[in-house]
Order: sequence, then C-alpha cells, then structure tokens
Amino acid sequence: MIYTILDIQLGKMTVALNKNGSVAGLWFENQKHFPKMPSDAIWLERSLMKEKLKTTMEKLEEQLRAYEKGVLKVFDLKLEPVGTEFQKLVWLCLNEIPYGETVTYGDIGKKVAKIMKRKSMSAQAVGNAVGRNPISIIIPCHRVIGRDGSLTGYAGGLERKRSLLNIEGIYVEEQLEMDLPLNL
Repeated sequence: MIYTILDIQLGKMTVALNKNGSVAGLWFENQKHFPKMPSDAIWLERSLMKEKLKTTMEKLEEQLRAYEKGVLKVFDLKLEPVGTEFQKLVWLCLNEIPYGETVTYGDIGKKVAKIMKRKSMSAQAVGNAVGRNPISIIIPCHRVIGRDGSLTGYAGGLERKRSLLNIEGIYVEEQLEMDLPLNL
C-alpha cells in the first residue's frame, strides 16, 4: 500500500492506494477505527508517485472537492476496500444507498440477511461492519441513521456526519439536551 495525506474542506484524510491504483482506504485524521499503519508502510507525496497513482490521487481529490460543493453525486473511482467477506457485503449494500437518501441499520441488516439467505441479521454485526468502513465518504456509511431518524455513530464524528448529510440536502434534527431548572 501507498499512503498519503489529502486535505479537503471536511478535514485531513489519510489515503491508501494499492499498487494498481485503486483506493483501498480513506480515513479522517483521528477517526475511530483508524487502521494501525504497517511498519513497512510507504508514505509518498503526490509528486513522487508513479503516473497511475498520481492520476488516481488527482481524480480522488477532484471528486471529493466536487462532492463537498454539492456538485458530484456519484463517485467514479476504482475501490478495493480490505475487509472480511461479511464486511465487504455490508459495504456493497452501503454503495447502493442513493445520494441524498438515508437508510437505517435495520434496512441494511434486512438486505444483508436476504443476500445471505437468512431470516435475520445481527444489528450489532451490521453496525460493526458499517463502522469499520475503510473508505469514508465514497462508501456512504454516513447515510445510515438510527431507526428513529436520529444521527448515530460515525467514525469521523457526528458533526462531520451531519455536514456530509447537509451537503446532500439531508437535515437531521438537532438532539439537544436541555438543562431544565429544578424549580419549575
């Protein structure tokens, strides 16, 4: 894997590219489930990359910036996320969530159960796979919300999840905790 840093409006991101030029990882700086970097990881500035990797990086940055502006709705990048077969199945289901729409963890669980020819799927297993999505933004795990319509965990942080949804025209109600006076 070749690693580099990309700085976009939403924050600094670590990018992992395979030698064939596919995106294998895209993580926000300090996000939950940030992978442990292998001791032999190769970190390169874009200027030092071979042409295929440089082209992928240019396309990735161009598409992420267009997405942030609300112009790009569908990414056109070769992705090769690394994970278990179950995780890859969940991530495949995430890729089917249309821009500007949300689904619940239960929706994803039902779809995965149907594909696996099971009656049901553990919500915890689905949630864990969603949370370990290695390609933030592009594999749209931010489009998964709680069954009551609330924002739920996002490895990049709930404020970032809210920002991603807002870019897509989805506005989730604030869940504010109010300190009420004891003497009503």
